[in-house]
Amino acid sequence: MNDRLEVEWLASGEQRAWRAFIEGSQRLFEVLNRALVDKHGLSMDDYRILVMLSESPNGSLRMSELADGVVASRSKLTHQIRRMEGENLVARGGCDSDRRGVNAVITDVGRDRLAAAAPDHVADVRRYMVDALTPDQLRTVAEVFEKVNAAASGNG
Repeated sequence: MNDRLEVEWLASGEQRAWRAFIEGSQRLFEVLNRALVDKHGLSMDDYRILVMLSESPNGSLRMSELADGVVASRSKLTHQIRRMEGENLVARGGCDSDRRGVNAVITDVGRDRLAAAAPDHVADVRRYMVDALTPDQLRTVAEVFEKVNAAASGNG
């Protein structure tokens, strides 16, 4: 039998939702990324890493925990952190709880760059997403993508 015939193709409403998600999320990511790069020399990936580190105790996280948090492979994160180290945004150090572990630590330069970028980034998120939706729509978006995230993470 041909497996292609056994596929349950998307109905028109499902197709519409899928395509709207793909196009909208990619366009939003690109607009936000371009603004961060142009205004602050930070990519969205840089920004997300700096936010996670800044919100963690002592500005430090294990590399494995950081990779999970920013949804990146360990090798991609290692490359990203190496590049960010070159810009003095982060540093790597030993892990107190596990001598084999490596932590990423936000530097003062990283904190300063994040503090400079955050107001513009939040204004852009508000402009392109928050202000485009009603409070009910925002709640629905949060609920929907919490479920999608759980399902895609194997937790749903």
